[in-house]
Amino acid sequence: MREWDHRVVSTEPQRLIDPDRVAAAVAGLGDRAVIDEWAERFAVVGDPSRLALLVSIHYAREISVTDLAAVTGMTDTAVSQALRLLRAHGLVTAHRDGRVVRYRLADATVHELIHRVRPHPPGAAGDAVER
Repeated sequence: MREWDHRVVSTEPQRLIDPDRVAAAVAGLGDRAVIDEWAERFAVVGDPSRLALLVSIHYAREISVTDLAAVTGMTDTAVSQALRLLRAHGLVTAHRDGRVVRYRLADATVHELIHRVRPHPPGAAGDAVER
């Protein structure tokens, strides 16, 4: 487990306003590797094209590269490259249905994250992640 460095650069004692809140914040940080992993995921999601793909997958639940290209106005090649990166970061998964590969959100955490970005209008599909 990679820890956070809480050492003070100064030789003087660090002044705290509310030590209990500081202790709670330190405990909440937990393993630095987890924070680093999520920072990388957010960096990947920060690209508008990749975010559009994730939102599209969220609503479709499961969708092919060609259909994603049609939805987003991207080329099949650009969609494939973006999906490769999204898969590498654990945001989407793929499964083969005959000759067609369909993509879906990797897990409920990713579903909830995307749902916060673009909530479903009343009556829309995609309210649950299917596995």
